Amino acid sequence: MKLKDAATVKTDYPEADFWLVRRGSEDSVGQVTREYSPYHIGIKVHRTEILLPDYLYYVMMHLHSIGAWKVRARGTLSLVHITVSDVKNIELSPS
Repeated sequence: MKLKDAATVKTDYPEADFWLVRRGSEDSVGQVTREYSPYHIGIKVHRTEILLPDYLYYVMMHLHSIGAWKVRARGTLSLVHITVSDVKNIELSPS
């Protein structure tokens, strides 16, 4: 199952549970925040019977800490970005 099967993922999403920094340096891209910005990627869990929003928040923090977004980041020089599609297609389970 992919994240898009359990959550809505899009930019300019003030109703989201939390957001990921979409663009910046390789170190900041994918950083998790609870502060809304229309430029960040918002994630709102709609399948709360299988995935808790707070748990996913910490999973995303872990992915950022191990550099999972660095390999997906696109761009040149010091400014890179990740796409909504990158986030939607994160694999949640091997099924």
